[in-house]
Amino acid sequence: MSTGTTTAPTIAIVGAGLGGLTLARVLHTHGIASTVYERDASPTTRDQGGTLDLDEESGQRALGAAGLLDEFRALSRPEGAELRLLAKDGSTLFHEPAPEGGGDRPEIDRYALRGLLLDSLPRGTVRWGRKVRAVAVAPMRRPTLTLDDGGTVEADLLVGADGAWSRVRPLLSGARPVYSGVTLMDGQLEDVDTRHRALAARVGHGTMFALGDEKGVIAQRIGGERIRVYSTVKVPEAWADAEDDATKGVLDLFPDWDDTLRALIADSDGPLVPRPLYALPIGHRWDRVPGVTLLGDAAHLMSPFAGAGANLAMLDGAELARAIAAHDDLETALTAYETALFPRSETQAAVSAANLDDFLRPDGLRRARDRFTSYAASGDDTR
Repeated sequence: MSTGTTTAPTIAIVGAGLGGLTLARVLHTHGIASTVYERDASPTTRDQGGTLDLDEESGQRALGAAGLLDEFRALSRPEGAELRLLAKDGSTLFHEPAPEGGGDRPEIDRYALRGLLLDSLPRGTVRWGRKVRAVAVAPMRRPTLTLDDGGTVEADLLVGADGAWSRVRPLLSGARPVYSGVTLMDGQLEDVDTRHRALAARVGHGTMFALGDEKGVIAQRIGGERIRVYSTVKVPEAWADAEDDATKGVLDLFPDWDDTLRALIADSDGPLVPRPLYALPIGHRWDRVPGVTLLGDAAHLMSPFAGAGANLAMLDGAELARAIAAHDDLETALTAYETALFPRSETQAAVSAANLDDFLRPDGLRRARDRFTSYAASGDDTR
């Protein structure tokens, strides 16, 4: 491709999440260099979260473009595709064992997937500890990053892959994430096959949903003999900040639930971490601004109730890289990328919002059972 000069374009990616790293990797496979600016000091600075199921048409498609499908399959956990749905009394309403080979959406721990992408990049691609303080696009000038250390970076292309509270998004859009009314209280159980055998048996090898009373306990088995537990509650945005004892506060919201389900909350091996769910407006889009675009949560933040966030972020990164490689100039590439991005993300954001609403209604348990049963009967993968 060309930017109208004899030199290769300078591409700056803000954010070393799955989408930004996928973009850098697929660009690399096309012989196009990029630099990723990440505020974290190292890959292990922050917890990377739980497990992901990668869809064939999005996350796996992106890994195919990155040349990493075989490595992904070696790291994936096919048994993690098991699904259980429970009532608040602990009774099982739906159970689907993992399909042979993990089905169409095998599970992989987020930290393992991120490590795979990082290891595939040339040394120095990711600049750790480089927090972006400001971004700007002056008329007739290239986009500019100002870093916390006072340094500045100019680029032909600036990509905001920097998540929900993106610093890059305001260059394109005035939209801001809005609280959904739902918070996940995130806990984790360690050494579950030794120390928490009864809880491990209740969760199984994959994901367990327990729903009722417009709330839920969602547990995921992840690698290293761990279980991630998300207590899902409708509370004010700053509710957790006012709780002296977050665990007690959450348990008080599940007073008459099955003892085993309550134990998934009470026995967390660390403090519960509040994760309020935010979303951008469904159908979020922007007018073309030369040299700037977004991907992942920066472009289409949604709740995790469609299992689409990471999948879409990776697909965004792969499709943007392919568009850059396929077109003679950046603006044509960005127009092609965004033309496909907007309807794709709007569809998934609508599904995510509908699922969040459905599962946390008074009759959410019935709705979830009907949905899972329908998917299973049709042969579609429910995850």
